[in-house]
Amino acid sequence: MSARAVLICLCSLLVLPRLGWAEPLSIGVSVSDLGNPYFQRIARAAEQEARRQIGDEVRVQVMSSAYDLERQAAQIDRFIAAGVDLILLSAASYDGLNDAIARAHEAGIYVIAVDVQAAGADATVTTDNAAAGRLACDYLVRQLNGSGRVVIINGPPVSSVLERVEGCRNRLAQETGIELMSMDQNGGGSFEGGFEKMTHLLTAFPQIDAVFTINDPTALGAEQAANEAQRHEFIIASVDGAPRALQRLPDADTLLRATAAQFPSEIAKRAIELGVRLIRGDTLERELWLIPPELITADNVDQFGQW
Repeated sequence: MSARAVLICLCSLLVLPRLGWAEPLSIGVSVSDLGNPYFQRIARAAEQEARRQIGDEVRVQVMSSAYDLERQAAQIDRFIAAGVDLILLSAASYDGLNDAIARAHEAGIYVIAVDVQAAGADATVTTDNAAAGRLACDYLVRQLNGSGRVVIINGPPVSSVLERVEGCRNRLAQETGIELMSMDQNGGGSFEGGFEKMTHLLTAFPQIDAVFTINDPTALGAEQAANEAQRHEFIIASVDGAPRALQRLPDADTLLRATAAQFPSEIAKRAIELGVRLIRGDTLERELWLIPPELITADNVDQFGQW
């Protein structure tokens, strides 16, 4: 073998372990709501992890679907047209993006679902949402000593929300003294929606003992509605571990008493790791990756790090 051939082989060996692409890697990220700090953190952590694993040359595009299915399908098509290598997708619907995801696959693009499941994705990384709902509502049950009137402020019909509500309901159903009075109010996962739906519930029910909300923005909106109505007979538990919620937990006048914290940075990091493995040609050992939640209250909030 000539000296030139040896040099080419050596160079190939040096290049291949890196990641195996000649052009800078490009990643598209479509999350549900960039007005929500949780999704802001997922997007930011995904970009940071991509730069850590791949280098500063990686290109990351971030878009928000606002839970609009057609808008998100169009975003996926824009990612395809841009020639991305990987899509991180917080889907507006479990099975409403099948065609768009299939088009991505036809273009040789891997799709990792984050936060919620999406039919056809190569893998999903999400909080164990059933456990999160169960943790939050177990706290409410214990605070009520197994007896009281409870309402749920629901959210968009995506897998994470459905699973949280299911986990909560299963825990409430174990107590004969718990009356679930409402669970069909959809606050849209937002502060404004939480405020609106809590105002409706306060009008409908003269006595409420506990409220479960599907995320912290909803909980904070519900608390604001209660304060404006001067109704302070109930407590609230939610899911997220958002910075604003953690600030409220230690306050003496707070109605928000607990939140089952998610770890968006861990979700984003794992999603990038799995995407990079797929691009390398690896086979993933499973499709679903669950990140355990952690219950945060005033008693342990000081030991809990920010997202």
